[in-house]
Amino acid sequence: MRFGFWMPIFGGWLRNVPDEGMSVDWPYIRDLVVAGEDHGFDLTLIAELNLNDIKGPGSPSLDAWTLAPAVAAVTTRLELMLAVRPNYHLPALTAKALSTLDTIAPGRLSLNVVSSWWKDEAAQYGAPFDVHDARYARTAEWLDVLRRLLTEETVTHHGALYDLEGAVLAPKPAQRPTVYMGGESPTAKDLISGSGDAYVMHGDPPETIAAKIADMRGRRAARGLPPLTFGVSGYVVCRDTEQEAREELRRILDVRSSPEAYASYRDFVEGSQLESQVSLEEYSVSNRGLRAGLVGTPEQITARLRAYEEAGVDLMLLQFSPQHTEMARFGRDVITPGWK
Repeated sequence: MRFGFWMPIFGGWLRNVPDEGMSVDWPYIRDLVVAGEDHGFDLTLIAELNLNDIKGPGSPSLDAWTLAPAVAAVTTRLELMLAVRPNYHLPALTAKALSTLDTIAPGRLSLNVVSSWWKDEAAQYGAPFDVHDARYARTAEWLDVLRRLLTEETVTHHGALYDLEGAVLAPKPAQRPTVYMGGESPTAKDLISGSGDAYVMHGDPPETIAAKIADMRGRRAARGLPPLTFGVSGYVVCRDTEQEAREELRRILDVRSSPEAYASYRDFVEGSQLESQVSLEEYSVSNRGLRAGLVGTPEQITARLRAYEEAGVDLMLLQFSPQHTEMARFGRDVITPGWK
């Protein structure tokens, strides 16, 4: 199993904790990625959102594609998984950016292709926004153009959304970047099974993940394509004792610590058909991170990770808060004794 961490481009992951002590300033991020390699992490996911959907749209949010070359220049081993939303990027210019980044970090680039979901952000930034199936149609054509540019000498393409006439891309990357994708709809799964290299999921229990992996393996085999790899996202609370971990979990879930957060939470619960405690956990941490169940002692977390590994998971994409301290703890107490 490989371990990745989410780059904290939003200043944290907790909706009920306004200040997590996680700066979006470059010195903080520079030191974090350099230390991440030392702690045994293999990959960092640099998400792409122009607005901050965790701390609020008025809070800082860094641009993934500006940050990536700086991260590439100060690391030597980390795979850089760059999120990209096709409605914000022309495929030819994305290919050009990748080919340039590859000169800084040869063979260390991958893509997290996201079929953009945030309508208000697209309106603010003047980007096109497609309804659900149209988003995936855009992604499919976008990926086709991108792959051709990365592998063919010249590309002519006349499609529904993109037109290229004899396009040339030089230099070519050392290798074609791995394409990670997520999605739960039939349309998303159909696209991923045909066009992705890896399927990334929210952290449902291992038995649920095992069933999803079996389904995607079957879809992939039916197309006669090489096997997918599989990733799961999660938020980690690792402490010396289970009681300490549960106390930290209670702090994370305390929506009353922020009046704005509590009002937002009540709106969420009233519009949800989920059981209240589950709703609270899904609201409080970004990307439904607590679903993975990575809360407890190093031994308990290691056992949970082994269960994911047995289910077929190749990569864990993890969030921590405060990130410097907790990534160091995870590297020392989980990665080093269990996987290195």
